[in-house]
Amino acid sequence: MSITLGYVLAYVPDVPRALAFWEQAFGLERRFLHVSNAYAELETGATALGFVSEPVAEANGGVFRANRASELPAGIEVALCVPDVGAAFARAVGAGATPVKAPTTKPWGQTVAYVRDPDGLLVELCTRMG
Repeated sequence: MSITLGYVLAYVPDVPRALAFWEQAFGLERRFLHVSNAYAELETGATALGFVSEPVAEANGGVFRANRASELPAGIEVALCVPDVGAAFARAVGAGATPVKAPTTKPWGQTVAYVRDPDGLLVELCTRMG
């Protein structure tokens, strides 16, 4: 049996708002929004990026620290590989993302930048390695 990463899910207070922000800020396409507005997915390749309402996450037995822009980000990030980090950074900030670190080139040649979405999720914008 092979194991694959199927989903990365972020718990958010308002799924449609989070979905709309990510569509605008990062140009991702909507895969699915449940009629309840409690779950959504974006097209991100083989692994889906999804949003789950906090009440649904809690009902599923989840005990978690809610992401909030006014607090430190959780100890995880969502990394989006993009062809032009500078343009992606400018687009995200223009759509309301909070800039964390402007584009820089790492010693190994990768260009990276960081922003936070309106819920406080940390997002890395980066070029592919290799």
